[in-house]
Amino acid sequence: MSRFNFIYRNDFFTCLNCGKKNIPLAGSCRNHCTRCLFSCHVDKQTPGDRANDCKGLMKPIALEQSGKKGFIIIHQCQKCQGIQKNKIAPDDDWDMVVKLSTG
Repeated sequence: MSRFNFIYRNDFFTCLNCGKKNIPLAGSCRNHCTRCLFSCHVDKQTPGDRANDCKGLMKPIALEQSGKKGFIIIHQCQKCQGIQKNKIAPDDDWDMVVKLSTG
């Protein structure tokens, strides 16, 4: 699989960090909790491939701004230390986003 492919996955999930039940995101794919911004290390080469055996908890560690995508959350896996970047969602907890941006 090319790293430029994208497998559309927009499933309901319960956050492994805080327990919040997250509903699918209209018009996009949700890949992190709207409350605590944590994610799970499930994709390996292609967004949506769910081929990563790690399955570690991905902690939001920083925020950056992209001219094309807007705000991006930088996640670090608490198991393997891998880094992934994910766009914020419109229904994310903005208090958490602001807290992340101020370090």
